[in-house]
Amino acid sequence: MSNTWRISSFNGALLAAYFIPVWTIIAFSIMVSPIHGLYERPSVSIALYASDYLHLGKMATVRLAWLLALARITVVAFFAVFLAMTVFSPFRRSSGADEALAVALCLGSVLSFASMVMASKVGEIEALRMHASELLMLLGTAIVMLFETSPKRARAAATDATAPAGELSLQQP
Repeated sequence: MSNTWRISSFNGALLAAYFIPVWTIIAFSIMVSPIHGLYERPSVSIALYASDYLHLGKMATVRLAWLLALARITVVAFFAVFLAMTVFSPFRRSSGADEALAVALCLGSVLSFASMVMASKVGEIEALRMHASELLMLLGTAIVMLFETSPKRARAAATDATAPAGELSLQQP
């Protein structure tokens, strides 16, 4: 069983263990009270940027808060789908859960990067640090996924490398 877990799957499961509860709590606080939830630490950079640079009214700010909550819940949903697919061995062995993880990483990275840029524009240093650390976690997993080889290809390469020179396989990867 231990040889079917890839590094990106394990790293994605650790990320999901962080992002699912944290971003769910943030999104539900925004859903319960949009303005108050938007001005809490995880989303304050977006709220200040919207009020300082975009000059949004009350209803537009509420809509922005709901869109932010929807974006966070979408990332949480893709992480949950990834975890559910990773638990089952056939999906994990065939890399079937990689698409859900890739979508979660992409959407989460875009949201964290935008929040980080807005935090730097409005001068929120603590929010900037939080969004930068989340972005680095997401990008680190994306880089691991990008450069990690499939277990089947790694086994085939190891088999070809140990075969005698006259018996090399002509199979395409």
